[in-house]
Amino acid sequence: MKLHHYPETDSLYIERSKGLVVDLDAKGNVVGFGIDHASTKFDLSKVETVALPTVRAAE
Repeated sequence: MKLHHYPETDSLYIERSKGLVVDLDAKGNVVGFGIDHASTKFDLSKVETVALPTVRAAE
């Protein structure tokens, strides 16, 4: 799975989205993603990001 961030439009594209479930709140905002049987569809040993700004989680 690859995450692509396009800063010029502040858009996020998730490549290889077959089987991807998007959860929306009552207002239609994206609140989460789910992937059924993920380990059979993706190599979960790594996630590759392309130009995605990151923030280190608090320890």
